[in-house]
Amino acid sequence: MEHFIVSARKYRPQNFEDVVGQQAITNTLENAIRNNHLAQALLFTGPRGVGKTSCARILAKNINQQGVKVSEEEDFAFNIFELDAASNNSVDDIRSLTEQVRIPPQTGKYKVYIIDEVHMLSQAAFNAFLKTLEEPPAHAIFILATTEKHKIIPTILSRCQIFDFKRIGVLDAKNYLKIICEKENITAEDDALHIIAQKADGAMRDALSIFDRVVSFSGTNLTREAVTENLNVLDYETYFNMTDLVLENKIPQVLNAFNTVLSKGFEGHHFINGLANHFRDLLVAKDKDTLALLEVGDVAKKKYLTQATKANIPFLMQAIKKANECDLNYRASKNQRLLVELTLMQIASITFDGKKKKSANYIIPATFFQSLSPALKEVAKLNKKSYLIYEELYSKQLTQFNKAVDSIDLVIDKQYLRALLNPKYKLRQENKIKTIL
Repeated sequence: MEHFIVSARKYRPQNFEDVVGQQAITNTLENAIRNNHLAQALLFTGPRGVGKTSCARILAKNINQQGVKVSEEEDFAFNIFELDAASNNSVDDIRSLTEQVRIPPQTGKYKVYIIDEVHMLSQAAFNAFLKTLEEPPAHAIFILATTEKHKIIPTILSRCQIFDFKRIGVLDAKNYLKIICEKENITAEDDALHIIAQKADGAMRDALSIFDRVVSFSGTNLTREAVTENLNVLDYETYFNMTDLVLENKIPQVLNAFNTVLSKGFEGHHFINGLANHFRDLLVAKDKDTLALLEVGDVAKKKYLTQATKANIPFLMQAIKKANECDLNYRASKNQRLLVELTLMQIASITFDGKKKKSANYIIPATFFQSLSPALKEVAKLNKKSYLIYEELYSKQLTQFNKAVDSIDLVIDKQYLRALLNPKYKLRQENKIKTIL
């Protein structure tokens, strides 16, 4: 059985061209090496999984290769020293490092020291490192990497050239995953890779770890449904269906759809946040100038453009406001499900035209939906049919009685008969008839 290597290690960048989403930093480092303008102390800082250690290793390898003809197998590994500051954070460890720095390299021009997680050094270790970092030997270059720059003392920061690594964009991560899929002979839907890139939250290492997990689940064919099921995330189809129900003022169906979401194990807070983001994306999709802000797959983008035509801007603004208020009040609420349900009912009542003057928190009354229930509709239909039959018989009887009454010469008898025929005349004519009689 062949040993499995995770994608994060298998596809770790080996040169600056392979680094994803950090073009500004890689171009700066390449130019610094080419122009012999590289500082002796550099600090790489940024979130996890964005390429700090990878760039440090590539830089350490390229420094000694510049201007020298070397074979492809030569990587000057003996000139590169890596130190994990999390486990080597004492003064003795730094003292040992400073003693090694004095020894010049056996091959190549520079010795490169990569200190990872440098913020884990103790205060005394930082102080012991200051003098060496400020005036290192000509053959030594220090590359420090950290995720928490604020924990490094200012005297260290002032001695380093600082490079701030940014989070990797969703599109960059998705495009890199496409390249890996081609190399691994994996068929993947665009939306599936987009969901993985979104879930990674700007970390390429996390994206590759998620990718491995999903491939183990669904094999060589990655679909949107398989990814959402494995990652336990709400599919955007849930929000599209919910928005359609809200725009049609179908409060009973909205509550049932929310109950389905809860039955799948999702929290109401997660759902209402996702719905607010969905309304935001619909608002962005209404203008061509802001369409670039819509970070979704090509298939989903078409659906957003279609649904954006159904929802007007006033509705979206009010819906976003109400969803945001629910988000702020969720933690403090003692009945969180009721809070979300009330918010959904208020959002579903925004476009209702049954009442001219509506309050800010107006909810369509339950009687409106009761009158639309199938049973009551059937009863109303039967009643209407009965009324029409009665009216037809009454009209025929009225015509016959009027003919009979008109054939009588006595006025008193005509009035009395008409009063018997139509009760509306009875009270008005009864007194007159009694007086004449």
